Amino acid sequence: MGCPCARVRRVGLFGGTHGNELSGVLLVRHWQQDGAEIQRAGVQVKPFLTNPRAVERCTSRPVVEDIPYEVRRAQEINHIFGPKGSDDAYDLIFDLHNTTSNMGGTIILENSRDDFTIQMVHYIKNALAPEPCPALLIEHPSLKYATTRSVAKHPVGVEVGPQPQGVARADVLEKMRKIVKHGLDFVQLFNEGKEFPPCTIEVFKILEKVDYPRNKNGEIIAIIHPKLQDQDWQPLKNGDPQFLTLDGEVIPYQGDCTVYPTFINEAAYYEKKQAFVKTEKIKLTAKHLRLSVSEQSTS
Repeated sequence: MGCPCARVRRVGLFGGTHGNELSGVLLVRHWQQDGAEIQRAGVQVKPFLTNPRAVERCTSRPVVEDIPYEVRRAQEINHIFGPKGSDDAYDLIFDLHNTTSNMGGTIILENSRDDFTIQMVHYIKNALAPEPCPALLIEHPSLKYATTRSVAKHPVGVEVGPQPQGVARADVLEKMRKIVKHGLDFVQLFNEGKEFPPCTIEVFKILEKVDYPRNKNGEIIAIIHPKLQDQDWQPLKNGDPQFLTLDGEVIPYQGDCTVYPTFINEAAYYEKKQAFVKTEKIKLTAKHLRLSVSEQSTS
């Protein structure tokens, strides 16, 4: 059985959710001035700065006086691109982020049963090969992620690094640009009636967040071990070095199964008490995907 889906008519490209993640900020500003490369026949593609005040200040977190603004801005985004859960919501949103971690060009999925998104990730991965394009699934029963992109029917995060906060690297920006290009190409092919056979992709599913070792006052007493630093997506086995204390003591990973850390030593996550995220490798399968018959007759 195939999975008939409605035509994709509206796509959002979000940048500047965190004002110091400059790849998305620069790309969105560029596309607002010259959108030729993101135009696709029959699709409205809207580049959008989600948090102009954070962009202006080049900050990641809101200062206290900005919180009412942030709430109001979230309501505005829901009004423009939603309402969330409604037929009027945007079909697809790419939410562009940078990380200080060595994650490469990562695509973030929120739903393990979204055939359209899984098929699109499969297409993007193949288009980028042999360059790796890891996929992170943040679907979890207790770890909740509030994302502005979730107003769309198909929300997709794009997380590219390593890049310092407040800095723009050409290689990182180009990786982000390619992911968006291939994603929009997929949308165009789907809208034109191309059918996509069943597919399977490998994803890293989030298991839990790991904090830094701390003393009784809550102060960090150990940092990421050099052998773990920059090893995003690589296997971490029982006994492997994990942290290094300021006294030189190695704190090994202790676990029954191999995990795959990511967001290792992410700068924005120190305040969230997160040294890295543990993930497991799983497979996601999507059904045969095609444009619904009623949509084909109106094209």
